[in-house]
Amino acid sequence: MLAQKVKLEADLAERNEQLETANQQLAELNDRAKALAADTSSLGVDLRAKSDRLAELNSEYDQLNAYYKNLLTSSGKLNRDMAQQQEQLLAIQSNLERTRKMNDSLSVSLAEREKKVRELESVLAAKDKAVNDLKNKITNALLNFKESDLTVNVKNGKVYVSLAEQLLFASGSVEVDSKGVTALQQLARAIKDQTDLNILVEGHTDNVPISRKSQYMNDNWDLSVMRATAITKILTKAGVSPKQITASGRGEFIPLASNDNPQNRQRNRRTEIIITPNLDELFKILESN
Repeated sequence: MLAQKVKLEADLAERNEQLETANQQLAELNDRAKALAADTSSLGVDLRAKSDRLAELNSEYDQLNAYYKNLLTSSGKLNRDMAQQQEQLLAIQSNLERTRKMNDSLSVSLAEREKKVRELESVLAAKDKAVNDLKNKITNALLNFKESDLTVNVKNGKVYVSLAEQLLFASGSVEVDSKGVTALQQLARAIKDQTDLNILVEGHTDNVPISRKSQYMNDNWDLSVMRATAITKILTKAGVSPKQITASGRGEFIPLASNDNPQNRQRNRRTEIIITPNLDELFKILESN
């Protein structure tokens, strides 16, 4: 069992590192989406400026062309002026052609950027909808439980299912009560068919040291890990894929409230099941830039 505990703690550290990397990638994704939208707006301004310049050059060309035709009908003493004007006209035509090509290139680039922004916005909207749909599905599956026992919320693009200790465990115990087993089975039925989810089970305690130590449980770290593992086993037994789920113990170190009275300590004794949609589709769009 000691070796298993060491392995679980190593696996927990690796999974926490993976979760932190995924959160950093998600933040980078949102930053890059904003930068891409700002760049697209800048290209639009540049395109409009080039279009205005193109209109000005067209006007100049028409004026010079008319002047050139008038010179052709004038006396021979204007030949040198005509030649000079013709050179200017040719220069303007060359400049006009370069501007047209640049304008065409900007139009294509702007269209591609706008398409990419629309793709990102569409996928982000789809992800937001999927998260809200998942939250509603889980909420409906757990309607028969009191809000004081469990809550379902969306935060940072993830669904948080928070289960109070009184729903799951007796004080200091790592064995899930029958009522808690029922809640976890109902949750598993709601999510087990969605293979594009990453599920993190986090155990949390208050700051009161455990009263009954054993060979395998010496402190609140051990208690939170063993509780998370017990819940994970119930979820996987009920149909959730073991490949999608990670058991994590956070001990007393991420409280919801100060551990200064019995009510706050009770709030802190909880298990949070954090469900995150797979972001591979978003990363593929970014990599194609």
